[in-house]
Amino acid sequence: MTLKEIASLAGVSPSTVSRVINHPGSKAASREVENKIWQVIRETGYIPDPSARNLKLRSIAPQNGTGSKAIGCILARTHTSDPFFSKVTRGLEREALRNGYTVKYIFSYEDIRKPDIQEAIHQTKVEGVALLGRPDSKMRSFLKTNYKKIIYAGLNNIDSEFDQITCNAYLASKTAVSYLAELGHTHIAYLGERKNEIRYRGYLDAISQLALPLNRERIMDTHLSAEDGYRAASKLLSSVNDVTALFCANDLTAIGAMKAAEELGFCIPGELSVIGIDDIETCQYTTPMLTTIHIPMEDLGIMTAKILIDRIETGKRIPMKVELPFRLIRRGSCSAPAQKLHPLPQAME
Repeated sequence: MTLKEIASLAGVSPSTVSRVINHPGSKAASREVENKIWQVIRETGYIPDPSARNLKLRSIAPQNGTGSKAIGCILARTHTSDPFFSKVTRGLEREALRNGYTVKYIFSYEDIRKPDIQEAIHQTKVEGVALLGRPDSKMRSFLKTNYKKIIYAGLNNIDSEFDQITCNAYLASKTAVSYLAELGHTHIAYLGERKNEIRYRGYLDAISQLALPLNRERIMDTHLSAEDGYRAASKLLSSVNDVTALFCANDLTAIGAMKAAEELGFCIPGELSVIGIDDIETCQYTTPMLTTIHIPMEDLGIMTAKILIDRIETGKRIPMKVELPFRLIRRGSCSAPAQKLHPLPQAME
């Protein structure tokens, strides 16, 4: 399989394939086209020749009849379309490719519950697996049964013997709340999951340490999606009139919350500030642009691949924990609070 053949199967030019693989962030193709290219790469087992890495990419013929080296990827709590983990998997795939590995498959939690997918996993040999997102007990059992080399990447530390690549979402949450407090906000709501969620713990601890009032009515336990953020914000803002800022546990939730707030007549950020976590690409296309905590998503994937491949090739066993830094991205969705409280709007249909 050649670069030209990969391009033909994906329906794009060879130069587009090359830029997608070698130049992350170049926006050489749409997200849909990128997904198609990486799908073709996974299906064909295409990997670069390390000796030609700086020239062009081409396939490596199987050695000793064993085929190319491969790793797998399991999404524990989401689907492959999730923009956060989509960016993480891109970093994982690119780094694996640079080291002569291919990501043989990417399955979601829902996928691996299907008998045919489980059978495919049993029959597909990979050297190790990257786990993205927190696993439950059933997932842990499945992983330990099927893989010898396992590495976890996500925003929550987990109590496990797995290697872990994380970004400290607890401190990121405290940073977000502290930033809102610096702007003058005291009535800060939380939209996100609560159970075993370190971002929620960060919110609570920041509120306590900053001596801000804690009102349980301002805490909305919701799944992390734009749709659920929309519903949670609609309910909150239709029933509580002292909220001046929303801290959302991820950007998708924040984007849904912004839409609900605007439909209820709130001016952002004049009457309501909104902040999220992740810094997905869509943040720059909201009106106003979303203030958020930048998580190095692609670097999470790159480091995950590096450590997993090191484990595979060296046989090291002592569990490793690597924490990557985050940073606050100030955009237009946050400002000092308005002097007057927004009147309660009528509940949305």
